[in-house]
Amino acid sequence: MQSISPETIYRGDYAWEKSLPQIAKLTKNPLILGRGINTNNLRNKIFIDLKNEALNVNTANLQFDCCYEDISRIKNIVLENSHDSVIAAGGGKVLDSGKYIADCLNISCITVPLSASTCAGWTALSNIYTKKGQFIKDVTLGSCPKILVYDHKFIQTAPSRTLASGIADALAKWYESSITSSKIDDGLVQQAIQISRVLRDQLLIDGEKAFKAELENNISWRNTVEACGLTAGLVGGIGGEKCRTAAAHAIHNAITQIITPNKFLHGEIVGVGLLLQLRLEEMKNNNKLADQSIKQLLLLMKGLNLPTTIAELGINVFENNNLEKIADFTCRDKSEIHFLPFEIHKKDIVEVIANFEQQKIKV
Repeated sequence: MQSISPETIYRGDYAWEKSLPQIAKLTKNPLILGRGINTNNLRNKIFIDLKNEALNVNTANLQFDCCYEDISRIKNIVLENSHDSVIAAGGGKVLDSGKYIADCLNISCITVPLSASTCAGWTALSNIYTKKGQFIKDVTLGSCPKILVYDHKFIQTAPSRTLASGIADALAKWYESSITSSKIDDGLVQQAIQISRVLRDQLLIDGEKAFKAELENNISWRNTVEACGLTAGLVGGIGGEKCRTAAAHAIHNAITQIITPNKFLHGEIVGVGLLLQLRLEEMKNNNKLADQSIKQLLLLMKGLNLPTTIAELGINVFENNNLEKIADFTCRDKSEIHFLPFEIHKKDIVEVIANFEQQKIKV
């Protein structure tokens, strides 16, 4: 079975208002799931609008990330109040939590992304973390959300940093799937890879313009946020498990094991992993274009104020055995790193990271 997309998608300005009649048909007793105080006003609007639809609505917030402790607590709230749906309104961790809880309890999930930081509002997948934000595993769900509401007015309220993060995460779709799945003869997988190539090109053209420009009536901004939140999800939906993540996400998952005072967004870490993946391809697979790709990405990433080294993520890999820890987790059994079409060992990760962190790449 392959879950390709949400059953219904509303997108554009005032998509939330347009979705209300269908939401009211789907659910009578929804739970709104959120997290940060910065999005309280939007969740209050969602709450009031649902009340006005005569729905028996309740709210709950995550305390941490998409972790088992929060998931267990929210599941109990859902069961105690007989909620028939979860409306997840927030960033990737909120969306993943809502999808996971709804899947476990066999109730409907409605996703309302409040930023363009990930494609989590689309996918039948949840990433599970510890309370401290350390990646544990990803879980394939039974289906994509019932309804995805991608309201541009909501997305516009998010910090520009979330858009930069979403661009880095979406760019990884091409660089990872094109190397892990290029020899697979499944037509849908090949089509997904080609969509990811167009996605990459659009982001290289429009990404920085979208990040820096005024939002009102800005075509670059609209195309970019939808590329990050919708098209990136479509690539995974069409490509399925064969259109896999690779080193960029494997290194992301490993970097999250190192606890730092400042938290970084998913795509910010993936972007650093992407640069390291290209260095691995150059070192292990004789990819002659990797260095050029790195320079092209660095230009964009610097324009988006994205970190480009692990040091810029607040981690010194040369202290506290951090390099060994990252290499160990990157190369663990069932890591996405092993989807690369060449063998990777711990010593390769140690070498590529050590070299990368010490060099200055001229753009």
